[in-house]
Amino acid sequence: MLTDPVADMLTRIRNANKALHDNAEMPASKLKVQIARILKEEGYIRDYHVSEEGTHPTLVVELKYGRGRERVLSGLKRVSKPGRRIYAGKDRRQRVLGGMGIAIMSTSRGVVTSRTAEKEGIGGEVLCYVW
Repeated sequence: MLTDPVADMLTRIRNANKALHDNAEMPASKLKVQIARILKEEGYIRDYHVSEEGTHPTLVVELKYGRGRERVLSGLKRVSKPGRRIYAGKDRRQRVLGGMGIAIMSTSRGVVTSRTAEKEGIGGEVLCYVW
C-alpha cells in the first residue's frame, strides 16, 4: 500500500502537537520543506530544518506554543488526496474558518497560501487547511 507523504507529514505534526512535543521529525522531501516554509511564514511553527545525518535527509519541524504551553497550531486537515484531487480555480477563494486559517496550495508558481494565489490570480491543487 502506498502512503501519502503529505498526509504522513500532517499526521506527525498533529500528533507531536497534541502530545506537546518540542519538534516533529519525518523523512524530508521538497514538497514537505515548502509546506514547512509556509507554516513558518504564517507563524504556526517556530522553525524547521533539514538534518542530513544518517542515510536519508530528515525534516525537523520545531513546534510553537504560547506562554502557558497552549497550542498555536489548532488543526491540520489534508484536503486533496491521491484518490481524489481537489483543485481551486483562480476565482474560487479557499476560506478556512471564515478567514482565521489558511489553505496551502500547490500551483504552477510553487507552493503558496490561498491568499497569495488569489493575489497573483492563479489556481491549483488544495493540499491542506491549517488553523
